[in-house]
Amino acid sequence: MNRRTFLLGAPGLAACGSARRPRLNVYNWSAYVAPDTIPSFEAEFGVRVRYATYESNEEMLAKVLTGNSGWDVVVPTHNRLEPMSAYGLLAPLRHDWLPHLANLAPQFQAPAWDPQLRWGVPYMWSATGIVYNRSIMPPLTRWADLWDVRLKGRLTMLDDPEDMLGACLKKLGLPFNTTSPQDLRRAEHEALVQKPLLRAYLNAEVRDQLVAGDVLAAQLWSTTAQQAIDSAAQLAFAYPAEGFPLYCDCAVVLRESRRQRLAHQFLDYLLRAPVSAAVAQYTSTATANGAAQSLLPATVRDNPTLYPPPQIIRRGEWPRTNPPAVQRLIDRIWTEIKAASV
Repeated sequence: MNRRTFLLGAPGLAACGSARRPRLNVYNWSAYVAPDTIPSFEAEFGVRVRYATYESNEEMLAKVLTGNSGWDVVVPTHNRLEPMSAYGLLAPLRHDWLPHLANLAPQFQAPAWDPQLRWGVPYMWSATGIVYNRSIMPPLTRWADLWDVRLKGRLTMLDDPEDMLGACLKKLGLPFNTTSPQDLRRAEHEALVQKPLLRAYLNAEVRDQLVAGDVLAAQLWSTTAQQAIDSAAQLAFAYPAEGFPLYCDCAVVLRESRRQRLAHQFLDYLLRAPVSAAVAQYTSTATANGAAQSLLPATVRDNPTLYPPPQIIRRGEWPRTNPPAVQRLIDRIWTEIKAASV
């Protein structure tokens, strides 16, 4: 899944101090820590943190698949844990080194994708929906609304095959996680029909364009959308009526890391309620940490974009890991969509 440096740069990139201090290498999504998250960890543990950011799972995986990337901690989306563990990229978590695991919200203490929390610590979660300018009437409520010719040239979809094809599938009334080649080819057809309406396939970059009013509607993650809404009251967010995907980004320790204990200390630090609450509030993201959520102001805790009510959540689904043959087909279809002339 692609995504989200609109609010943040990369704190901790050039930590000062003696080169003799231990160094931890953390590779994370952009806009996913507060300004003091990394400096406070460095000060408390007497370490240096090399911190850098990425905008997609694919960008991160391109680095770590070698098994010699130099990173200790990365934050993949939940449905990347299974293949990463199968490739031997992940170190099993030591729960005895993670005393704050109990802070996780109940729904994240034994999630379907990792019931024993063997591989990843749920960090932040989101869903994919539609962010739009309130000047559009009637308001956008369905994926099908993103095929409206009125939006031509002022519409973007995510630069991500899973989300983009998923929206096409849901528009057709098909399962987001279908493995049927016929279903996926039908989704490709929908994408090609829509492509002449698009300004571009964009991820985090679209936030500035939404705020400026250059883009009127975009397929976007709920947390990224909220960051844009915070800067532009004319924007709103909709969870599409046909259904939508839910995602959880999980902090993991790479097997290649030579700093296993320090990496666990960083994960446990992120699990502290005040640390997680500060990140969630500053970055307008939804924390998987129940203890942290209880510390948030009501205006954040009750934000329907970040924390939708149960009746909306029931329309969502957690994407599974695709079988290799299906993923190859999706990758091929995505290449064809991107290459198609309009």
